[in-house]
Amino acid sequence: MSRYILKRIGYGLLTLFIVTTITFFLMNLIPGGPFQSEKAISEATMQALEEKYGLDKPLPVQYVNYLKNLLKGDLGLSTKQRGRTVNDIIAQSFPTSAKVGSMAIVVAVSIGIPLGCIAALNRGKWLDNLIIVFSTTGIAVPAFISGSLLMYFVGVKLGMLPTYGLSTASHYILPVISLALYPCAYISRLMRSSILDVLGQDYMTTARAKGLSQAKRLFKHALRNAVLPVVTYLGPMIASILCGSFIIETIYTIPGLGSSFVSSITDRDYPLVMGTTVFYASLIIIMNVVVDIVYKIIDPRIKLN
Repeated sequence: MSRYILKRIGYGLLTLFIVTTITFFLMNLIPGGPFQSEKAISEATMQALEEKYGLDKPLPVQYVNYLKNLLKGDLGLSTKQRGRTVNDIIAQSFPTSAKVGSMAIVVAVSIGIPLGCIAALNRGKWLDNLIIVFSTTGIAVPAFISGSLLMYFVGVKLGMLPTYGLSTASHYILPVISLALYPCAYISRLMRSSILDVLGQDYMTTARAKGLSQAKRLFKHALRNAVLPVVTYLGPMIASILCGSFIIETIYTIPGLGSSFVSSITDRDYPLVMGTTVFYASLIIIMNVVVDIVYKIIDPRIKLN
């Protein structure tokens, strides 16, 4: 196990290096710069700013300097939020995204898995069809549409819930529902197909022949094997939600990492774009390693080579 984990960490570092390299050069190929704005600044001021942030050096030199600082854990200074480092911005905004995201993950898993099981056990019946309609709609409708509809009808028209900020507990309801809708629908769909596949296996037929109740067959035999595809999906999903949905945080004016990333792109804040990208990629790599370990815990037959 330890050898496998070290191997995966090595592959993860290589992946992170590739992501960092591609992002760095693509970002610098975009026309314009972080100090170009509607208000013109003098050439001397522009030169001073570029020297301060190291943008006056050739691109390969900037790249090498960035990698050196990255190895030290230094993500650089924000070019727009003057006096603040990218590390400070991520440290301040990520907990907000993680709090909302954690709630959304719990909601998505606790609703999606039971819905998938119910749909599979009632295959072809009206309940199964109803859940299929829900899951298909949840997957097909983009997050900015569902979030906007919830805000308009529940928040504005009915006035039942607040639509911006996170001042009270009720402020979390709409963002959490908007974030959880897609993964909940996807998990229920995935769980339904997985349960149906497991129910057709020989060992399930044997369990039925032995007279085991449907509940015992489901929870003792079927669920443990059927949940593996869901675990595969949970890895990148958790990383994505914890980092903050860019669209949902923008819609509900949540000061999380997602909104910081969006503003960094529009402001051409290169260090913040790089920092959030590296942070997000690192979290995805970590979650993929965790998923592989959870695989082994759920199903000891899986060999980690």
